[in-house]
Amino acid sequence: MINKQTRPLPNHIRKLNFWMVIVMLIIIVILHYPEYLHFWAPFEKSSWITWLTRHTLERVLLLVPITYASFIFGLKAGIICTILSLIIMLPRALLLSSYKIDDIFETLGVIVVAIVMNYWFYLNNQNIAQRKRAEELLSRIVDGTTIPTFVIDINHKVTHWNTAIESLTGIKRKDIIGTSAQWRSFYKEKTPVLADLLVDGVSEKEIAARYGQSCHRSPLIEGAYEVERLFPDLSPNGKWLSFTASPITDSGGAIVGAIETLIDITERKDAEENLKFYLKAITKAQEEERKRIARELHDETAQNLIALLHQLENLLNSRAQLPLKEAQSLWKFYEQIRDILQEVRQFSRDLRPSILDDLGLLPALEWLADDLKVNYWVETSLQVTGKERRFSPEAELLLFRIVQESLRNVAKHAKAEHAIVKVEFADSKIMVTVTDDGIGFQIPDKLATLPHIGKLGLTGLQERVQLLGGELSIKSEPNKGTTVLVEAPV
Repeated sequence: MINKQTRPLPNHIRKLNFWMVIVMLIIIVILHYPEYLHFWAPFEKSSWITWLTRHTLERVLLLVPITYASFIFGLKAGIICTILSLIIMLPRALLLSSYKIDDIFETLGVIVVAIVMNYWFYLNNQNIAQRKRAEELLSRIVDGTTIPTFVIDINHKVTHWNTAIESLTGIKRKDIIGTSAQWRSFYKEKTPVLADLLVDGVSEKEIAARYGQSCHRSPLIEGAYEVERLFPDLSPNGKWLSFTASPITDSGGAIVGAIETLIDITERKDAEENLKFYLKAITKAQEEERKRIARELHDETAQNLIALLHQLENLLNSRAQLPLKEAQSLWKFYEQIRDILQEVRQFSRDLRPSILDDLGLLPALEWLADDLKVNYWVETSLQVTGKERRFSPEAELLLFRIVQESLRNVAKHAKAEHAIVKVEFADSKIMVTVTDDGIGFQIPDKLATLPHIGKLGLTGLQERVQLLGGELSIKSEPNKGTTVLVEAPV
């Protein structure tokens, strides 16, 4: 004999919520048709039931199981419950009621309200389902990445904390989910961290004011910000971390949270420091070599040329009876040597002007402006604001080279008629601006591409600004001139 395996009941039938809906419908049926239920007969004429004779309340009560079914089981259950409610109401409204028109309108009204409620719950459930799917997807992404990552909600509470950031910070997921104090203390900031600012809707200007130049918009993620910071407590020598805070928005574009990733960039920072040290050493060696060559040109080459000029002059004076043709040739030779001497002196000053070492930055910049005016016919002025002061010889030399290279570009390429050098002394920094009214040029999107397009002079500017620890900004458009701005802490 073969035992037939019985099929299990559907899951929803085994739930208490299903039987609660059934019980509510049964109770409303009893209230709707009491005259056909013998056990209800003693109560038909009681005073407390007389106000139910129109059965309006029972029709309205049918919205309770409809709403409950739609909320618990979804749209399909709500529609089924609405159809059952219509079946319950129609016999009374069409056959038994003394107020057929009123009852039919009431029945239709209940059905319309039920349909609207079903649709509203359907949309709400869809939104909830979408949020759950988004949460699950976000959890898989955060937990699956090896990059230290965490997520906060609109109330700054941590909602996700992956294994990688556990290893980085030493803070366990179970101790931080749903809290905000620990992840803020990890940053050791008196002000809220960047993710806080995004969630709070702080403006870009306020973010820049709070974080300074270390904070900038992410070039890859719209609306995200990046900051690089040193965390001294993460290792004996500290660790550099680059953290990116990206806003999480809902379908309406409102920010509902932020996701933050942290990347260890210590090796990159070490490489940058090594490169900076190497560049500084090369620049120092280059300047020393310039100084040596300039001294040799001034002390030896120029002096030899001066001696040769004196000899030629004495020769011409002592041989007054020389033939005219020979005398003219000697004078031409004399003039050529004099021009060469002038070029050697100019070359020596360009290599290392003694005025910079003797008098300082501003007189040297004034000399550059005068030289551009005399030799290249570009009307050039020097404007100084703020309280003047001297800087270290290295800083003054770098600033001088920056202005020198900028004015050299004006002389060689700009075809300008006017140029202005502005020096602004601030409390903890100096700003130098070189502006011309020349032909300008098209600036590339990234200054790092300057060497590839042949802008080696501008590349030299950028390297010297980096040695100063400052920022370089270049503004230029074809036929609209060029402005070079250098801002450096000194």
